Amino acid sequence: MGDVFKEQIVKRKETTLDTFKRAGIILSVFVLFFILLQTPLATFSPIITLAAAFGAFYLISFLRVEYEYVFTNGELDIDIIYNRSRRKRVFSANVKSFEIMAHVEDTTHMGSFSAAVETRDYTSGTVGQDTYAFLVVVGGKQTKVLIEPNEKMMHAIAGAMPRSRLHKV
Repeated sequence: MGDVFKEQIVKRKETTLDTFKRAGIILSVFVLFFILLQTPLATFSPIITLAAAFGAFYLISFLRVEYEYVFTNGELDIDIIYNRSRRKRVFSANVKSFEIMAHVEDTTHMGSFSAAVETRDYTSGTVGQDTYAFLVVVGGKQTKVLIEPNEKMMHAIAGAMPRSRLHKV
């Protein structure tokens, strides 16, 4: 049996809240500039405003989010990617440690997922036919993790996970 390696990128959809955050950050730079013009620091206001604008650009870049799922021989790793440039590992576990995995709208397993203390959402932000949830212990806490595996990724996970714990649609 050969090695199994699958990877998938899921882009988080922008929400109205993201748009308001972006507008608020930009508006705050303009407000800062006009406030600085009224103070004794008026001579330094262009420099301070430029620094604030750079900081605003940096903050706005954190609003563009993608998730990368990497499945390698039973290990599922999830990275968050900000602005297609900064990456951070946010989740890693062996799929054999998943207590249950089912579609998020599967009503027969809702009771199992209600036991979760924490929920982590690594999806595009909308529930679709590929949106699944699984229970796993992370840091001693029962955690519900939401993912959107495509057909190839789901097939790889199903091959490594005990059949009694996986409930596909």
